[in-house]
Amino acid sequence: MKNYTSTIIIIFTFALIISCDNSITSNSIDCTEIITYDNLKGDCSETLNHQNEVYFNTDGDLRIITSNNIPDHVVGLFGGGSGSLNPNQIEPQNSRYEIDLNPEKNDNLISLSNNGPTYSFGILFNGIELDPIAAEPWPHTKPITSNHNWDWNLEATNAGLGLDCNNAHVQPNGKYHYHGIPENYLRNIASDVTEMLLLGYAADGFPIYYQYGYINSELSLLNSSYVLKSGNRSGNGIDEPCGTYNGVYTADYEYIEGFGDLDECNGYEGFTPEYPNGTYYYVLTEAYPGIPRCFKGIPSQDFRMGN
Repeated sequence: MKNYTSTIIIIFTFALIISCDNSITSNSIDCTEIITYDNLKGDCSETLNHQNEVYFNTDGDLRIITSNNIPDHVVGLFGGGSGSLNPNQIEPQNSRYEIDLNPEKNDNLISLSNNGPTYSFGILFNGIELDPIAAEPWPHTKPITSNHNWDWNLEATNAGLGLDCNNAHVQPNGKYHYHGIPENYLRNIASDVTEMLLLGYAADGFPIYYQYGYINSELSLLNSSYVLKSGNRSGNGIDEPCGTYNGVYTADYEYIEGFGDLDECNGYEGFTPEYPNGTYYYVLTEAYPGIPRCFKGIPSQDFRMGN
């Protein structure tokens, strides 16, 4: 089995700095940071002993999901030992989620991150959570304290954080979760992904689709409105990272309204095969952000991190 790892190397070159005298300007520091862009993923050749168990039901105005969070596809090697992508072994969970069956948009956006991961985004029909936010703030040392800078958090799919080919890995409690596009899950549900595929539901109750939607009644590839910033980061390599914007950090990207088809939460308003009268829905895209990073509705607290 292949195991892809990433080496993070930080080099700071100081031009004759003897003290922290106020006369020293930012130009006195020649800051070079090299953080390897690593979007390679580990092989998926492991078949789990546990069976996937997930149930979707409705009760009144709620959609109720129970899941053991065991994926229904092959995965990477986890649990420690030679070639392992992550020291945590995949273990069955006893998860129950209640989400709004008839969601409505909120006046304000709710971010998945508030000084660290706050919510997972949603759940797919195989009972696995979409959880795009990594817990890797600057300066990437453990334990994480109040001095860490969450404005500069590593982007999980681009920073070599031990993901398998499904863009997934395992939390310390054994919960397998997706940080990016779930490749094998998509292959399992459709031989042709050039169609509008309902994949599951976000924590606020709105549906989640993959890539495609209808624009003026024509099936189209829906594009993200996020772009990679150009130039160099303004950090000094001490309080914030420096170096070229390369996609290793979430903050390397910016939302430009109207650049693509989707809004800041990677969502779109329109009709779908399952909602012929129209709905707001989220879209998983191959380009950043992949999995949306905010909610238009009110998320269920069952998706709050730590539950």
